Amino acid sequence: MPYTPPKIWIWDAENGGKFGNINRPIAGPTFEKELPQGQHPLQLYSQGTPNGVKVTVMLEELLALGHEGAEYDAWLIPIGEGAQFGSGFVDLNPNSKIPAMLDQETGLRIFESGSILMYLAEKFGEFLPKDIAQRTETLNWLFWLQGSAPYLGGGFGHFYAYAPEKFEYSINRFSMEAKRQLDVLDRNLAERQFLAGDSYTIADIATAPWYGALVKGLLYDAAEFLDVTRYKNVMRWADEIFARPAFQRGRIVNRTHGPAAERLAERHSASDFDDLQKV
Repeated sequence: MPYTPPKIWIWDAENGGKFGNINRPIAGPTFEKELPQGQHPLQLYSQGTPNGVKVTVMLEELLALGHEGAEYDAWLIPIGEGAQFGSGFVDLNPNSKIPAMLDQETGLRIFESGSILMYLAEKFGEFLPKDIAQRTETLNWLFWLQGSAPYLGGGFGHFYAYAPEKFEYSINRFSMEAKRQLDVLDRNLAERQFLAGDSYTIADIATAPWYGALVKGLLYDAAEFLDVTRYKNVMRWADEIFARPAFQRGRIVNRTHGPAAERLAERHSASDFDDLQKV
């Protein structure tokens, strides 16, 4: 039966599907809770979703280059339980979305994953070229990702994998957009090793946890449905990035699902990875 929108939309708290307990049309905290703080310069509050993985990969890549100041504590914020609505987290990110970061050296809060990547790139002078042309091209693709990923996650992923009911129109609409975006990437990567050229940058770090994971069959169980093998350049790029040791470490931090050896709920020391190998 066709749906007729009401004259004025009213929130139905019971009609939210899998995420009905955490989705709401108002902002602000729902309970009081301070955030824990460790001894490292950077305090990350996150979960191992694609947006969270962007930041932990960036931090592990910086540490791999010898930047001791990039040592960090990664505290788990279980978003399915609504932990992002605690007062301490909302103070860091009034939008109540992971990831959020506190730099204890500067006292600055940083929220939105793209902003965190830019902050870290500029602080440590890595993965964001200084040449104006290369820098601009890197930011072109970073902002492409920030604008495109919601169509993949909140659009395709939601209606294909999480919505309480499957509707042909919404799945077709966002499947078409997901494939268009993959084609954008594939055409670009036909001429380049990485998104912005010959250098691995924050554009790749931001995009691989989304589109790289998708073509590798790690997102929404949708690789066959979207026929991802046709995007050969994206698959080549994803294989190269997922083979990086720092990427492999970063993608399991704050992760709460999957094999035990690929889940590190919190990270407070590099030795935590060694302990994980013993699982």
